[in-house]
Amino acid sequence: MTNHKPIKRLPNQRWQIAPANTELAQNLANLTNLSPIISQLLINRGMETPEDAQKFISPETLNLPSPLEDFPDLAVSVELLETAIKNQEKIAICGDYDADGMTSTALLLRSLRALGANVDYAIPSRMHEGYGINKRIVEEFHSEGIGLILTVDNGISAFEPIARARELGLKVIITDHHDIPPNLPPANAILNPKLIAESSPYRGVAGVGVAYILAVSLAQQLGELKGLVQPMLALFTLGTIADLAPLTGVNRRWVKRGLKLLPKSTLPGVQALIQVAGVQASEGEKNQNAKSLKPEDIGFRLGPRINAIGRIGNPQTVIELLTTDDVGIALERAMQCEQINLQRQQMCEQIEQEAIALVEDLYVNYLHKERVLVVIKDNWHHGVIGIVASRLLERYGVPVFIGTYENEGIIRGSARGIPEFHVFEALQYADDLLGKYGGHKAAGGFSLPADNLLALRSRLAEFANQCLEIQHLKPLLKIDAQANLNQINQDLFQQLNILHPCGIENPDPIFWTANAQVIEQQIVGKGHIKLTLAQTIDNQQYKIKAIAWRWRDYFPLPSRVDIAYKLRENNFNGNTNIEMELVGFRLPQQVEKLFTTSIPSKRSTFEYKQRQYTCGIYQNGVGAELRIKNNEGKVLVMQPENKLGLLGINREDAKQVDLSLPQYDGIIQAAIQALSGNR
Repeated sequence: MTNHKPIKRLPNQRWQIAPANTELAQNLANLTNLSPIISQLLINRGMETPEDAQKFISPETLNLPSPLEDFPDLAVSVELLETAIKNQEKIAICGDYDADGMTSTALLLRSLRALGANVDYAIPSRMHEGYGINKRIVEEFHSEGIGLILTVDNGISAFEPIARARELGLKVIITDHHDIPPNLPPANAILNPKLIAESSPYRGVAGVGVAYILAVSLAQQLGELKGLVQPMLALFTLGTIADLAPLTGVNRRWVKRGLKLLPKSTLPGVQALIQVAGVQASEGEKNQNAKSLKPEDIGFRLGPRINAIGRIGNPQTVIELLTTDDVGIALERAMQCEQINLQRQQMCEQIEQEAIALVEDLYVNYLHKERVLVVIKDNWHHGVIGIVASRLLERYGVPVFIGTYENEGIIRGSARGIPEFHVFEALQYADDLLGKYGGHKAAGGFSLPADNLLALRSRLAEFANQCLEIQHLKPLLKIDAQANLNQINQDLFQQLNILHPCGIENPDPIFWTANAQVIEQQIVGKGHIKLTLAQTIDNQQYKIKAIAWRWRDYFPLPSRVDIAYKLRENNFNGNTNIEMELVGFRLPQQVEKLFTTSIPSKRSTFEYKQRQYTCGIYQNGVGAELRIKNNEGKVLVMQPENKLGLLGINREDAKQVDLSLPQYDGIIQAAIQALSGNR
């Protein structure tokens, strides 16, 4: 026994379970004909009345004000564009290299060309110029005889480049959704949802949403709306999903509508993406229900492929993909997106492994002291380090600042925060050490002279120590509702569909079940755990299959755990089953308490299947263990996090046994009950 490998602890998570509002959930369930569990999910998302729930479930019933009422400069913008089209004045779009910027650029290029405009575009270089319109682009537009500049997904902070454009006699419309700076640039018109009333349903739109509103308003004004809405809605949907914009308000309404259109989109680029991403079931397969795809699967599989180009490729690829009407070009560009996305995945994987090795080697022991992770290494691609930052945050539960060396001793990086830590305020706190920086509460970007790295590390640790307590330094798991295995069925799963599309501010619901029994578990693929779980309710056992992605470190799991999970549908060979995707484990609370409460020794006697036993919690030098003894002096030993126990008269000759087997599990549960009641 003494030499068997100690089990690795369960994931170090903080579970934040939404308070159960049973009475309100039951009332809402009665009024809406939904299950009380689903009603609880709606309450967690801010819907407390049947009216709110109705608007959320059927966003089409929302009465939308005209965008012209909500955006003060929309009428002026439409007029400027209408005049430019009438006079065949040259228009130039200045976009951005992220998914939102590329889809916005494509949306306005397509619609303006369809409306007869003479229009071209430019996107600054991620590598050499960084984000947003700059003076070089303005001077270039001027020398090409451009009369009107239209920025998308950027421009709100570009005071000097826009002042220069006005000086040169160019007209400028800014469309952006980023935070408002103290001084607005001197543009002819500015469209930004952050400048409109907070109560407006348009408040949460991303850059592509602003572009969509402008394009639709212009087409309406020119009486040319027919045939334009569907292609624009497809691009709006892709951009909104890829940019992780909140799926609430008007975004929810339009994305829900757009997702239905995506599979049958008339845009060759969208069809080509669907084809190369392998999300389209072929005719032969459809009948066998081999892969029944929901529209959201398509949207959420295409988003990363567009995003990848913005991170490590040439944005022109995506613009051409989404604006071409030539099926051949569309397929070529879609194949390039696919290749680059594979490259991005490999890069992320490699950088993540290198970063983990660095952390485990150098920093992991200081995390409690510094409360922030600053990981810098050369030869990382800064187009993908933001993704790696998110993965490290998930793994270690602390704010992450990750960077790589650029030329001439400059470090450039990305940051991701936890709920109690404000990334942008942390960057401001280190203002004198940084070059350029920007961001918001949850994420940011920065650059700094490499010589300032040590100073930055201690400054960020100082900031983190002001706002973070030790208990914050665990990955946070937000859980919606408790469910028992007998409640999980096809009907509940179908009702979950009313929450879709899920995304930012409307997350995929997470459930939890107490004291589930692990009856089978094995490692599959690249370190995933495949399990069968069970729960006995009123003497009947309910079983369900589950998968825990990338959790090999915790294998094997103890035989009893509290589980947190999302529900998924598995269609295989024409059979449809509801399964779990596990996102959290912890020791059952009763067991946790029993083994950690510092009573010197707990003892009890109990009867199980007409036999008498004594049991107790004992310290064994490494930690606490439960020992159960029968009349013949045989002892069963269980350590709370271990799936294997010991059985024998003495430790030296004891044999290892699998505690998840019914004969051992039953007796352990009885002992725990006896000890819990004996405190």
